[in-house]
Amino acid sequence: MRFALAAAAVAALLAPVAAHADYYVYCANNRIEVDGRSPDQMRIARGSGVCQMGPKFGFLSDAQSFAQRNFGGAGRSCSCR
Repeated sequence: MRFALAAAAVAALLAPVAAHADYYVYCANNRIEVDGRSPDQMRIARGSGVCQMGPKFGFLSDAQSFAQRNFGGAGRSCSCR
């Protein structure tokens, strides 16, 4: 019994885990962008002209749909004011 329990625990540790990614919709330098970088990472990469335009999404398609519905999609003009 202990061997079976230990084997199950080892198998669980070695099993591949689906990578979890977060996606955000930003206004970056006056354009809508969908990106997997965190808000802090985006500010470092793009400077002060970045603002988050919605919640965090678990799937890229959800973030893209949000950007399309609310802002006309990635690449459209925007403002962080």
